[in-house]
Amino acid sequence: MKNRMKELRQKNSISQEQIAEMLGVSRQTIISIEKGRYNPSLPLAIQIARCFDTYVEEVFLLEDEEK
Repeated sequence: MKNRMKELRQKNSISQEQIAEMLGVSRQTIISIEKGRYNPSLPLAIQIARCFDTYVEEVFLLEDEEK
């Protein structure tokens, strides 16, 4: 699954460490999500979307729905 997490994080001037702290996960988890090596659980995906004040579908994209 593709995601726009890095793009949204940088747009909002949030570091990987800051968002990891906000979500209660490690920086390595954030790196893995941004690189597409790890798909977060639904609860974590919802938390991530809330950090950016948007919908899960705006952060995470199915392969056939890429913008």
